[in-house]
Amino acid sequence: MAAQTNGVETASNTIPKPSPWAHKYRGATVEDLDPPPALSSKPTDSISTALMNAYERDYTHLTVVSEDTRALLGYLNIPRLKQLLKDGKVKDSDYVEKAMQKFRRRANVYKVITMDTPLEELEAFFNGGVNGNGPQDFAVVTDVNRRFVLGVATKADLEEFVKRRP
Repeated sequence: MAAQTNGVETASNTIPKPSPWAHKYRGATVEDLDPPPALSSKPTDSISTALMNAYERDYTHLTVVSEDTRALLGYLNIPRLKQLLKDGKVKDSDYVEKAMQKFRRRANVYKVITMDTPLEELEAFFNGGVNGNGPQDFAVVTDVNRRFVLGVATKADLEEFVKRRP
């Protein structure tokens, strides 16, 4: 027999509570953000080349991949990189590997963000939940098996998406 709860008839006494973000995203996924294709650098690329590529595409983060396996090694945070250059900690002619932030695969469990990830999960990730382990500025969007970097989504992308929604 079905139970009656708050005027809603259900097969059990538990009613799934809608996400507090459900009204903003209405079932949208990362794919709906239409993230631009990832632009990756290699550890042996010069910092000046990486910066030029980021400026041309107006990117704030670049992924860094292995030259041999194309495995994701880390990323370049462009605002941080500009500060390192300003402080003289790196030079334009240095290799990307000197300035990149490396992923520590053994120390951390990473949240896999795919094109099918609901935007509610992405927002929670940016805010430090759902394996975010603290607030995050961006998410690397991969295939389900984490073999290919498909794009990068930022908190700003999410905010723009919400502004564009009617």
